[in-house]
Amino acid sequence: MMQSDTITTMNRTSVMLLFGGESSEHTVSISSARNVYAAIDDSKFDVLLGYIDKHGKWWLLDNFSTEINTHGASQLAPVFGSESFLTFPNNSVIKPDVILPILHGKNGEDGSVQGLAQLLHIPIVGCDMTSSAICMDKVATKEILEARGIVVSPYEVHRVGKPIPDFNHLSMRLGSPMFVKPSHAGSSVGVSKVYSEEEFIQAIAIAHEHDDSVLIERGITGRELEVAVLGNPPTHETSTVGEVKPSEDFYSYEAKYAATSTSEVIIPADLDEAVRSRIRTIAGDVYAALGCRGLSRVDFFLADDGTVYVNEINTIPGFTNISMYPKLWREAGVSYSQLIERLILLALEDTTIKVETIPSIN
Repeated sequence: MMQSDTITTMNRTSVMLLFGGESSEHTVSISSARNVYAAIDDSKFDVLLGYIDKHGKWWLLDNFSTEINTHGASQLAPVFGSESFLTFPNNSVIKPDVILPILHGKNGEDGSVQGLAQLLHIPIVGCDMTSSAICMDKVATKEILEARGIVVSPYEVHRVGKPIPDFNHLSMRLGSPMFVKPSHAGSSVGVSKVYSEEEFIQAIAIAHEHDDSVLIERGITGRELEVAVLGNPPTHETSTVGEVKPSEDFYSYEAKYAATSTSEVIIPADLDEAVRSRIRTIAGDVYAALGCRGLSRVDFFLADDGTVYVNEINTIPGFTNISMYPKLWREAGVSYSQLIERLILLALEDTTIKVETIPSIN
C-alpha cells in the first residue's frame, strides 16, 4: 500500500505544466496537456502554462485556448540555481514549486528537461535525467534489461554512415517480418514493419530521418500488452495489464491517435492470473532496473508460445482521452484528477508540504 497523502488547500502549490516541444510528437503533447489542465484540481494547484514551441522557445501562456497563440505572451528564461524563471521583456520572476512535463520525444523525455530542472533546483514529476535518457534510448534499455536477465525482442542496430545490413542475413537471424524503428523516438513515429528487402531499405531511410541510431527487431507474433507503473522505488506499484488490439497491421502513430482509428483497448486483458501476475512483476522489475521514478508505462509482447518479451518503456506516457496509462489507473479506482495529484506528490516527496488522505491504488 502507498502512504496516503495529498496537499492541503491552505496554500496552493504552484505547478508549471510544460508541454509542446520540438519533437515530432508536439501535437500529442498538447492534446495530453490539455486533458491534464482540465483535470487538475485548481483548489490545490496553481497551474502555470509553460509552452515550448517547435523552435524550442519557451513561453508563459495566460490561457489554454483551442489554438495555441504566443502573440503577446512572455518568453521564459531559466535562472539556474534560483528555483525560478525570468520572463521577458517584463522581467517578472516565476517560481514554480514543481514542474509537470507532459512532453514526448526529443528534448522532452530524453533527460534534457529533467537535467534543466535539476540545474534550476526545481522538483520535476517523473524520472530523473539519467533514467529518462536511458529509457529514451531503446538500444541502451535493451542492453541493461538483457544484463538483468529480462527477455527482450531479438534485435540488431544500424547507425548512420554504416553499410546497410544484409537483409537475407538479418531475416535468417530475426525472422520475418521485422520492425525498423528510430532508437530515440516514441508514439511509433518512424516505425515500419517490413517483409522484403525493398521495404527494409526504405524503412531504414525513414527511421534515420528521426535518429542516427536505428533498431531492427524481430516481429513477435502475439498480443500487445501494457502495464502502468506508479511510485518511487522501492514502493512503486503496478496496474493491471491492458491489451491493445491495433486497427492496422501494427500499432502505428495513426492507429494510436487518428480520430478515425478503430484500435481497441481492453482493460483488463483476458489473461490467466498466473500470466497477469508474471507480467506485472516483470514491469516492476524493469521500472526499478532502469532507475525510474514517478511514472512509466512498460510495453510487452506475449508470444503465441507463451514467452513474455519486454518491448519498451515510456517514461512520459500519453495522457490523451484514449491513452492507456490513465485508463489503467482508472480501472484501479484512481480518477484522472487523483492520478495527477499523486504524480505531483511523488515529485515533492522529500519536501515539507503537508498532506492528507486520497484513495490508495490497491
